[in-house]
Amino acid sequence: MFDKILIANRGEIALRVIRACREMGIASVAVHSTADSDAMHVRMADESVCIGPNSSAQSYLSIPAIVAACEITGAQAIHPGYGFLSENAAFVQVLEDHGITFIGPSAEHIRLMGDKITAKETAKSLGIPVVPGSDGGVPDIETARKVAAEMGYPVIIKATAGGGGRGMKVAKSEEDIEVAFRTARSEAKAAFGNDEVYIEKYLQRPRHIEIQVFGDGKGRGVHLGERDCSLQRRHQKVFEEAPGPCITPEERARIGGICAKAIGELGYSGAGTIEFLYEDGEFYFIEMNTRLQVEHPVTEAIFGVDLVRQQIKVAAGEPMEFEQDKLSIRGHAIEVRINAEKLPNFAPCPGKITHYHAPGGLGVRMDSALYDGYTIPPYYDSLIGKLIVHGRDRHEALQRLHRALGELIVDGVDTTVPLFNALLQEPDIQSGNYSIHWLEKWLEKNL
Repeated sequence: MFDKILIANRGEIALRVIRACREMGIASVAVHSTADSDAMHVRMADESVCIGPNSSAQSYLSIPAIVAACEITGAQAIHPGYGFLSENAAFVQVLEDHGITFIGPSAEHIRLMGDKITAKETAKSLGIPVVPGSDGGVPDIETARKVAAEMGYPVIIKATAGGGGRGMKVAKSEEDIEVAFRTARSEAKAAFGNDEVYIEKYLQRPRHIEIQVFGDGKGRGVHLGERDCSLQRRHQKVFEEAPGPCITPEERARIGGICAKAIGELGYSGAGTIEFLYEDGEFYFIEMNTRLQVEHPVTEAIFGVDLVRQQIKVAAGEPMEFEQDKLSIRGHAIEVRINAEKLPNFAPCPGKITHYHAPGGLGVRMDSALYDGYTIPPYYDSLIGKLIVHGRDRHEALQRLHRALGELIVDGVDTTVPLFNALLQEPDIQSGNYSIHWLEKWLEKNL
């Protein structure tokens, strides 16, 4: 087992890893920018190293600075959290070259799943169901017209190197295809430096269902059920729950078994998430995230496991503690992402926290790096906390979420808490009857 782990991240996910390290008796190293010198993860870690100025490009994304911090402190491994360098194959390769363990999958697997087209081809070869679409990239508008006509409208054009909803455009008819194609390529070039796009069938009312998987890197893989992440704004998740309200035990066993088998065949190591669109009882592969997800706590709640602890154990060469036949779901869990944003436009709202009180009680978990007097810097993501609740069933989880939101106090900045208070009053949310388009339509009418 490692003696010391460096966390190449900030905020609540850095705290999450530090806590797991402390329970395992492992020393932790926090890295930080100058803007984060008084951040909670810096205060809680055993050691801290300033790795650059405010800009993430010069600090949290600086591979030389992070490697130097490892060498200075003697950290043997790096946990990347999510975002930043968590899915950067070049970073993993550099760590391997320096004899530093990356707590996550291999550079090869990150590369394999980092390109949307390669990931889709790999998924298909492993028996994972995929959305009907083009065979690889679509080079020009003539090819785009032909592919779309053969597939049938509506279609969606996506950047092969995409993420976060950028480089994605829907064409509902032949009249839309040229503008959608050119716009998607232009956005992809600007966002990712790569204008290659591909085309898929656009599903009308799908849900976003993701399967949590875990591999030991030696041919064994398991799944830990699904999360429903359908409530999204501009392709960004805001509300996640597990198990999915619409998924039957039979469907869970079927798609989970397919994913676990695929992970084993890949020889994948650590945590990963295989994401699907789900409609009319069918699953269609979107992508695989080769890291821990923001919403991992809902899976931890219903299975009673510590995913970060397992990541560390497997990275250190110890056996994976999961056995599929011993993993069982207990109750229901929901996570809402609390952002420092001003409604109705969701404008980022950095500033000083004058008073902070985290909710508590049975079945409530608050993952946040806030404290009284902390100033949220304007340089990073607006996520300031994740409120997770667990109940015996979905109804109890919703009641507990309503109660916990009422206890949460964040004074000094605007937050998205009012959004969730409003959503909990909606019949569709209470019943679980929503798709990936539901929230956008609701926001148009209500905010």
